[in-house]
Amino acid sequence: MSQGTPRRGPRPLPLHLGLMAMRRWMAMAALPLLASKPGSPGSSSGWPRSRPAAMARIAQKLEAGGHAPEAFAAAVFEALNRADAGLLSGITAYRRHPSRREEPDLPVAWAEGGSRLLDYGGEGPVVLVVPSLINRASILDLQPGASLLRYLAGEGLRVLLLDWGEPGPVERGFGLADYIAGRLERALAVAAADGPVLLAGYCMGGLLTLAAAQRQPGRVRGLALLATPWDFWAEAPERARAIGAMLRGLEPLLAATGALPVDTIQALFALPDPFAIAAKYRSFGELDPDSLRARRFVALEDWLNDGIALAAPVARECLGGWYGANTPARGEWRILGEAVAPGRLTCPTFLAIPERDRIVPPASALALATALPGPLVHHAAAGHIGMVAGQGAEAALWQPLRHWMVGLGL
Repeated sequence: MSQGTPRRGPRPLPLHLGLMAMRRWMAMAALPLLASKPGSPGSSSGWPRSRPAAMARIAQKLEAGGHAPEAFAAAVFEALNRADAGLLSGITAYRRHPSRREEPDLPVAWAEGGSRLLDYGGEGPVVLVVPSLINRASILDLQPGASLLRYLAGEGLRVLLLDWGEPGPVERGFGLADYIAGRLERALAVAAADGPVLLAGYCMGGLLTLAAAQRQPGRVRGLALLATPWDFWAEAPERARAIGAMLRGLEPLLAATGALPVDTIQALFALPDPFAIAAKYRSFGELDPDSLRARRFVALEDWLNDGIALAAPVARECLGGWYGANTPARGEWRILGEAVAPGRLTCPTFLAIPERDRIVPPASALALATALPGPLVHHAAAGHIGMVAGQGAEAALWQPLRHWMVGLGL
């Protein structure tokens, strides 16, 4: 994010403000039901006879404790006011924070369309790092002290990053095969000009690198899969199928724009815990804005809110295929007619499983432990993002990953 660009987060802002209002409306609707008593003026509709037993017990406890309904209602609204003010204060503090990421000026080893192969330098075995298609690659080089790529480049590895870039008019017609058999494999050919390289994929990037490693085994010395989903039905299969079912409703938007917009993607990510965004912004509003924790929060939120739209064909494959039909784990995900089969890989593999991952359930990523032949499985004491860019990322992932990579390169 450049110095002059105004912040837009948390995205989609109308969703989070709407949830705040919805919670207040629900409280307003529930309070009279809690306070009503048999025979009271407000109970002429017959509600007390049908009032759930749980609500009746709450009302009895309030009365037994000497809490008048009016006092209880006032306390509820006071708590809601504090929470809402905290959220708005946190959003305002985030948007006004002076911290901005400086875009690095790096050599470009290869470019095609909006995609670039960025050279982070370093001496040693070559590693090509591949991020997701729906977020900026900058999560891997977030800020000083929070850069997996610069750490690896300073610890005995030559680091290249595939920055996918924004989907332009050409890329909006791309499917997964275009990205994997096209952009990724051509970048891999450049990276492996002097011999096989280490390939590392983060999140969705792990699925892309897995397919590329199967198709180009002679160019891959080892494969690291970081928080990479595989069995999309391993946890909460109903939720995964529900996401897949949303595709039908999204079709008019995909057809009109050629892509799944960033705000829609962010709304899908918020579904499992829609109030979590508000909670973290309230907490941020209480931080010292000059603290390391506050600056890290701002850097991470800037990255999250500066997402990338997903090409419509890719969105259909991911939502309908991966989530809706669980095609990877069922052996039905194909690239140019060839099934992606982890068991066919012959190179060494490293699996990093974040124990507190709320984006890729650990069970989904762990499914690769049995699908791959003899991987090294590393359980990281972190979340999905914290594993690569959190304050404990060096111990959680960077050091174990570097140790594995350097060991393979000797």
